[in-house]
Amino acid sequence: MAEIRPFRAYRYDTNRVALKDVLTQPYDKITPEMQERYYAASPYNLIAIEKGRVVPSDSAENNVYTRAAAKLEEWIAAKILGQDRAPSIYVYAQEYVVPGTQTRRTRIGFIALGRVEDYSAGVVFPHERTHSAPKADRIELLRHLRAQTGQLFMLYDDASRRIENLLEEIARKNTPIETRDEFDVVHRLWPVSDADVIRRIEAAMAKQRLVIADGHHRYETALVFRDQGRNERREKAGKTDPQAAYEFAMMTFINTHSKGLTILPTHRLVRNLEGFDFERFRKSVSPYFDWYSYPFRDAEERAASYAEFRRDFDGRNHGRRGIGIYSGSSFSPSPMAGAGPGTPAGANAFYLFLLRKDVDLEQLLPDLSEAQRGLDVVLLHQVMLEKGLGITAEAVEAEKFIGYEREMDRAIAAVDRGEAQVACLLKPVRVEQVTEIALGGGVLPQKSTDFYPKLLSGETVFRIEGRIEGRVGE
Repeated sequence: MAEIRPFRAYRYDTNRVALKDVLTQPYDKITPEMQERYYAASPYNLIAIEKGRVVPSDSAENNVYTRAAAKLEEWIAAKILGQDRAPSIYVYAQEYVVPGTQTRRTRIGFIALGRVEDYSAGVVFPHERTHSAPKADRIELLRHLRAQTGQLFMLYDDASRRIENLLEEIARKNTPIETRDEFDVVHRLWPVSDADVIRRIEAAMAKQRLVIADGHHRYETALVFRDQGRNERREKAGKTDPQAAYEFAMMTFINTHSKGLTILPTHRLVRNLEGFDFERFRKSVSPYFDWYSYPFRDAEERAASYAEFRRDFDGRNHGRRGIGIYSGSSFSPSPMAGAGPGTPAGANAFYLFLLRKDVDLEQLLPDLSEAQRGLDVVLLHQVMLEKGLGITAEAVEAEKFIGYEREMDRAIAAVDRGEAQVACLLKPVRVEQVTEIALGGGVLPQKSTDFYPKLLSGETVFRIEGRIEGRVGE
């Protein structure tokens, strides 16, 4: 079902530049500070292509997109970027420490071209909705550049780990091209042109359905670019070419059963609500949630309470689903039955809200699938935020009252600094939930998944020109 191809990637010449100075994080993760740092690192940093500076004098003839295209041509002519001699796939491994822990993992996959398929074909499945502004930006870049510099992150399902075992064998026997990024993630790349290896991977992937982990906007941009290419060719030749380069996109394929696959939670920050009152909020969600408090009066008590809260938050809670809440409010409510001591007057506290056993989610959320109702982030948005605070889906979409923070400690600190009224703390979504919902035709709420680490842009570059060869041996 999934059709992959090797390709002759353009890659940085490591005799001319250091990879650490020229590769970037994905475009949508690049902050203004990171952009400036990348520009300062090297005149050949990919930032000039991936997310260049917009300047006041930009015009139709000279703008961020035209400059990106000119840079690509300039670097290829200067042999800063060189094209591999043989069509290859690229084994790609990332060694990293899971944020907030001391757990070290290695995630391994491979880079290849994948055929761009309409969602209706039942081969590629999204798990989140896209927005028009990022797509408009990416399609303009793609039309000018006619190349892809960033990776689409695609999930496939291979419980036997047949492909992954082959990739690990290649990695053990060969010397990688290696770099370390600003988040201390080690990236390793092994180009593979061996026809037998490529044939085995092509055959194994042919049975797969793919779920987009990261890169929804870029995938849909590739669809638009493909359709544009088809129309242009149809006008010129009267027919389409299924092997045209625009029929494919550069993708990194990762197994859902990978031991190195990590999804981080994205916590929510509630802010700018007029007349916010924690006690009123707690009472409004009491038909749906029981609650436990972890009070503290000083720094010493805070550390102990936080440790106890984290132990319960990270635990199973007798199979009950929980959401952490921190507001920094001072009040003295009575505890729920059996919840332990109440919060003393004048004290702050962490809270764990547990879904009540008598709540009928099918009745409460009838428009969602069972898999979607199983997401804690859905409980947060559609029950706690909407019913408890009146924050609608439209307000969330506009990010009027909601902000996002990946690290729990930073979310809590935002409340302490007065930058947010409430920190809503979530457990990570499981990859099984992502794929079940996506393959069932559903989507997750925005910013539900944070696949870590990100795939570096510029490891390989795909110029969209000419035709792509058929499967090896065809």
